[in-house]
Amino acid sequence: MRVIFTDPQKVFVAFLIFGLVNNVLYVVILSAAIDLVGAATPKAIVLLADIVPALTIKLASPLFIHLIPYTRRILALVALSSVGMLIISLSGANAIGTKVMGIAFASLSSGLGEVSFLQLTHYYDEKDAIGGFSMGTGAAGILGSFAFLVLTSLLGISTRTLLLVFAVVPLLFLVSFYIILPELASEIQYGALPTVDGEIVHTEAPQDLKKHILNTILRIVPLIRPYMLPLCSVYIAEYTINQGVSPTLLFPLEQMPQWLIKTYRDIYVVYGFMYQLGVFVSRSSSTFGFRCRGLYKLSVLQVANVAIAIIQSMYTIPFPGLWLLLIFALYEGLLGGLLYVNTFLSVSEEVPRSEREFSMGCVGISDSFGIMIAGCINWWLEQRLCQFQVDRGRNWCKNPNL
Repeated sequence: MRVIFTDPQKVFVAFLIFGLVNNVLYVVILSAAIDLVGAATPKAIVLLADIVPALTIKLASPLFIHLIPYTRRILALVALSSVGMLIISLSGANAIGTKVMGIAFASLSSGLGEVSFLQLTHYYDEKDAIGGFSMGTGAAGILGSFAFLVLTSLLGISTRTLLLVFAVVPLLFLVSFYIILPELASEIQYGALPTVDGEIVHTEAPQDLKKHILNTILRIVPLIRPYMLPLCSVYIAEYTINQGVSPTLLFPLEQMPQWLIKTYRDIYVVYGFMYQLGVFVSRSSSTFGFRCRGLYKLSVLQVANVAIAIIQSMYTIPFPGLWLLLIFALYEGLLGGLLYVNTFLSVSEEVPRSEREFSMGCVGISDSFGIMIAGCINWWLEQRLCQFQVDRGRNWCKNPNL
């Protein structure tokens, strides 16, 4: 394999920025879900708008992504994400449809970005590239949720203003791609990618579309059981908790620390921050040499967390207070992040090099597919859990801003 750029520190930093910028808008949008659609609308609408476009482009990408050079992909990422955040921030309070359109633009950027950057790791030292990208995605979670928590809950900055500020963040894609990795911008041409022996392989549109689709499916099938199923299932579990159950994991405000939590809505934001903290720690683990190969074991543990969270919502057990619940959120994030980074490390170690770039992009479909399934579940689950609480005299979930 020819490595275009060999400085490991710069490769790590570049991919850290790619992961950070690609995911931070996604995290901020989910953190703002209650503010964007209000208490009466299921937060699942934000989750679905934030993931279905990304999933769509991931599903279609194996058929066409090789025809688009990375230089054009980067420009598309900047345009889609910045325009999306501008649409969301400038929409009126009741313009939910317009906000959903803006979220969809940002989602398209996120999906295209994840496929592109995971494929791009194939052309560098993969431990540096995957480690940097994974840490960046984890850092996006903690940075996005922390910024949202501090700026809105503690400093009183409006959600609209915060979203407007984040519209300029995608410009960092250009800094990382054209300044930190200058060789890449100059050497990758339209329809041409560097390969194993340092030659250039020219990729042309397939003559027989049906045959191309069939061959693509046959290349995906071996990836399903070892990589895609555990990654998909863990994302179904954690996003069922995060968007379907966590808005109902509430306690009386008089029991809350007033310096941190002033409304029921703030509990949801703090919970999201602790989850993202766990994700950041675990997605950074490979940088320090930690590996976990039991992908299905992590998935089973996360599915068990769904049952625990639902029981907590219904009966306020096993966590009688906020602090134990926040530790649970941290643990949930640790499991999800560990499975994510170790899945892609396993692909880089176990898949033949000739299939690795393709496989990296395809396995990335799994998380978005899992999140979409969770969004469909949550459309029903959140309302049912909230009504269960209201019937028993706990109406906090109906009034998050009190």
